[in-house]
Amino acid sequence: MTKIEEFVIQKVKAMRVERRWSQMELADYMNMSASFIADIENPKRRAKYNLNHLNVLAKVFDCSPRDFLPDVPIEEEA
Repeated sequence: MTKIEEFVIQKVKAMRVERRWSQMELADYMNMSASFIADIENPKRRAKYNLNHLNVLAKVFDCSPRDFLPDVPIEEEA
């Protein structure tokens, strides 16, 4: 998993926790399975959000898809 993917996952998780939503609640809002959200938040799994997910998440959290991305590029280790 890349650092940018980790950033996005942690940002979504932080927003979910801030609202005191369970993984199941977020999954319901996104019309997805709770196991998919659990897989995304588990660093041992390869699941991650794509651009379509970010668009849905922006609707769920009432924000911009940009809110899930860093302000500056993240440097990847070579």
